[in-house]
Amino acid sequence: MTPRIAVAHYPEGAGHATRMLAVAWALEERGATVTVASGGPGTRFVRMNGYEPYVPTPVDFIDTRQFDRGGVITNSVPNAVRRVYDLAGWLRRESPVAVVTDDMFATMAATLTRTPVYYLTHNTPELYTQLLERTATTVLTRYHRLVARSFFYPAVWEPCRADPNGVTRVPPIALEGDSDTPEIDVLIVPSVYSSGVTALASQLRTRGRNVTRVGGSAWEPVASLFPYIASATTVVCSGYSTVMEAAVAGTPCVVRPFTDEQRGVTRLLKGTDGFAVAETSREVTECVVNPPPLPEFENGTEIIADRVMAEIEPEYTLESTRST
Repeated sequence: MTPRIAVAHYPEGAGHATRMLAVAWALEERGATVTVASGGPGTRFVRMNGYEPYVPTPVDFIDTRQFDRGGVITNSVPNAVRRVYDLAGWLRRESPVAVVTDDMFATMAATLTRTPVYYLTHNTPELYTQLLERTATTVLTRYHRLVARSFFYPAVWEPCRADPNGVTRVPPIALEGDSDTPEIDVLIVPSVYSSGVTALASQLRTRGRNVTRVGGSAWEPVASLFPYIASATTVVCSGYSTVMEAAVAGTPCVVRPFTDEQRGVTRLLKGTDGFAVAETSREVTECVVNPPPLPEFENGTEIIADRVMAEIEPEYTLESTRST
């Protein structure tokens, strides 16, 4: 028998799915049996990578906070309660020895079911300027430091005062899939909240650049974006998952933020080798023409998987002996 580990990803944005899939792969390579909980836009990528996930109620706080504040109360909060309830039922059915997650609702469900939890996030109160978001993130950070066996903090930037106390800092995380990938010049990876992508691509083409746009009319969904990022001359993105993958791939990255969390990330990224921050299409174009130096980072996925397996295997072996 092998230890059964649950992996759950936060349902806002596909990047949450890819980072947790990277952890799932690494755990399986070390002999674990992995069961996955998904939800939101990342679900199809979980399936494309060979998993048939459990899909609890999805939650979207970013969209309601920014575009429909009334929906926070009428939609997001009730769905959050449902997601915790759904995930608690899933954990009871699966009976894993631990859950590894970047989903706060999965952590709450693990607390209810007394399942050991390992938490993974770059989220920190310092990313936000609004009082409500900073306060909520402060509470969540303290909660996860209290209940998680390990709180993994994947960061590209140098250690700074924005880093939470009491966390385990690890290198960036990337889902390093294999693929025969054509050579790419500029790869644009927009987030759900990006705008002006078509105009940006047009500006880059007028400067003689060959542009590939993820999610565009000519783009076919792929199980892992990492090989495309690795083959690109430069990547343009908004979300932190792509930032991490560019860091591991060694590809210069231009980041244009749109949400509060993305702007917080860019504040910390400024001055980090391999990255440039741009606020407008014109600035993005200039950064692509004069790109930052190559980033150099290892993949932190192995560190996380080694820690989890080292801690649960002795307990799992003891429990298996008792049950037999």
